[in-house]
Amino acid sequence: MLKIIYFILCILGTVLPYSQFVPFLLEHGLDVNLFLEELFVNRISAFFGMDVIVSSFVLWVFVYWEGSRLGMKNLWIYIASNLLVGVSLGLPLFLFIREHKLEETATAVELKA
Repeated sequence: MLKIIYFILCILGTVLPYSQFVPFLLEHGLDVNLFLEELFVNRISAFFGMDVIVSSFVLWVFVYWEGSRLGMKNLWIYIASNLLVGVSLGLPLFLFIREHKLEETATAVELKA
């Protein structure tokens, strides 16, 4: 059940942010200066921008340490999904695959017992 929730959150975490980003791209192209200008246009948007930046770094540390601890492979995928979409995809995707890994580990332990 938890994996289904994480999977749904992956979809929402991609569709919702891109529903705002794609129209920006269509109107302005990949104008990084304008993107940053609009991201930090006032204190409220800057608050959200800084929150996402810090959350991204936290995600990277979590992915590295937890992924390494569990022996997960291809940890770069979660960082790439964070950079291409955001924490809204990177985190639930990592948690989805992590849950799969935890289930595999539990099954392997049960088989040995």
